[in-house]
Amino acid sequence: MNTDNVKRSAFTVDGRALSYVDFAGPGRPLIALHGHMSEGMSYADLAARLAPDWRVIAPDQRGHGCSDRAADYSRQGYLSDVEALMDHLGLDSAVLLGHSLGAINAYQFAARHPRRVTALVNAEGCAELGLDGGNPLAFVLSLPDGTAPSREAFVAQLGDFAPYFASAVREQSDGTWGLHFHPRDMYDSEEQVHGDHWADWTGSDCPALLIRGTKGGVLPAEQAEQMVAGRPGTRLVELETDHFVYANDPAGFADAVRGFLDRV
Repeated sequence: MNTDNVKRSAFTVDGRALSYVDFAGPGRPLIALHGHMSEGMSYADLAARLAPDWRVIAPDQRGHGCSDRAADYSRQGYLSDVEALMDHLGLDSAVLLGHSLGAINAYQFAARHPRRVTALVNAEGCAELGLDGGNPLAFVLSLPDGTAPSREAFVAQLGDFAPYFASAVREQSDGTWGLHFHPRDMYDSEEQVHGDHWADWTGSDCPALLIRGTKGGVLPAEQAEQMVAGRPGTRLVELETDHFVYANDPAGFADAVRGFLDRV
């Protein structure tokens, strides 16, 4: 996409820098929340496809991208950051869109601040997860958590993980290279997002779109059907792709989002 209108900014929350990208334009505001180990720029394609009707604003959530690490990765911590971003932007209300972790953050924020969310897009965000006690991000603890003097040197340290995480390698403030997140933070964040969140999912009544990947997504078909049945005003769209619906079917994802937004 043309990045001429993309603006990266940051502000301070509780002594931490919270960075965000504003894809600008004259459209209505849509705040897009990414999942674990991702960042705001992951929504660049969606922003281009929704322009000029929608102005996508995508934060690097705590501990991701250009945002600082946080002391905790609690549910309330993430939601407080969303509120702080909206206040910083002077937005009384906006559409919230999220993927995975970001989707849960979005619908939990809507449940707690219903007047600030005009519509909700949930991409692969479960209403309950991790009740079996397992942590699907345990593998990240095998990733290197330090830095290397060059990008090539750090990618070499990734070994078999290089094809999956080379794009997450960034130059650090001291000139060394490393991941834009800390593996232990991601593991801890995943632990704290687990739980039964049905009350939050059904705790708002704005129009909602639920997007599920049918080929390797984390949201089971039965649970998706229950989520739609239990929350009036919710529409389900299934895409023939995996958990990363926005990245692996960008056209289908954007069409689903735009079709929903056109009706709200």
